[in-house]
Amino acid sequence: MAIKMLVFDVKDFEKHYFLKNNIENFDITLYPECLNENTVKNLTQEELDNTMAISVFIDSDITESVINSFKNLRIISTRSSTTDHINKKAAEHKNISIVNVEKYSYKPAAQFTMCLITALVRCLIPASKTVEQGRTLDYTGYDLSKMTLGVVGTGLTGAEVCKIAQAIGMKVLAYDIFEKQELLNNTEAQYVDLETLLKESDIVSVHIPYTTESRNLITKNQLDQMKKSAYLVNTSKSGIVNLTDLYNALKNKQIRGAALDIKVCNSVNPRCAKFENDMHINLECYEETKIIKKLTEMQNVIITPFIAHNTEDVLEYILNTSIRGILDCIKGGSAFRVC
Repeated sequence: MAIKMLVFDVKDFEKHYFLKNNIENFDITLYPECLNENTVKNLTQEELDNTMAISVFIDSDITESVINSFKNLRIISTRSSTTDHINKKAAEHKNISIVNVEKYSYKPAAQFTMCLITALVRCLIPASKTVEQGRTLDYTGYDLSKMTLGVVGTGLTGAEVCKIAQAIGMKVLAYDIFEKQELLNNTEAQYVDLETLLKESDIVSVHIPYTTESRNLITKNQLDQMKKSAYLVNTSKSGIVNLTDLYNALKNKQIRGAALDIKVCNSVNPRCAKFENDMHINLECYEETKIIKKLTEMQNVIITPFIAHNTEDVLEYILNTSIRGILDCIKGGSAFRVC
């Protein structure tokens, strides 16, 4: 009997992957929508009764209500390392296993971070726009090898950023709750406290997981400590940097520029003329997106839609590993299990 699996938040690349790879003994249905308490109502009773595995991404919100909607669900697979979007207690209560994908994108994410840094320091975006507009303006950048990079968080991605920056010739300062001896052995990075890093860095790059403790790690207080000539780069979750405080710091010229690779609330599109009049939008999400809209209008700001890890090889690795995790779990293994 085939295992019924529903895959949500399916992008075009993922759709092609499932069409190209016939996964034996699986009955798979693809949905472009994410899974949450609203979209679960659109599933058929047959799907709710017989689905044994679901695959989701971080946009889904797997609450207790969503979990309880399925009668025979046994595996929740997330195509991400984080599992914050899944109610683990509710899954555990129903003996549902959660599997994820670890260590899949730190090198591409680090490379993307350095792209953002280069684009900021060399004014690539505004310079390109002037050509599009048929104008000629001079943009003067800075030599990265003469700058100090402060890396907040030295996990896999942060450590890789340190290595690339050192290869360019930058001085590297690092901050982490736990110092990584391997980084000290392989680079000339110097661990310092956060205040010292903020005060001495020409560029501050954030690479820490989003948790209750890390939420609003960078606020007005930290931005005030940075050089007026400094840049801030965040390729972690948006909540780590307080966007309102960042906007005010940029508007008041307290720092020179910023680059953010962040996921905007799905329920709001800052390009939509109606979005300011929609009173049904979650207030926090609304305010965040309103600030992002203002940030996109600044010439010294670059914002990308959470694509640091998006390379074809990484996406294929995520999908391959997700399927391996589900198969391993079915066989009673625990190699990919979170709980």
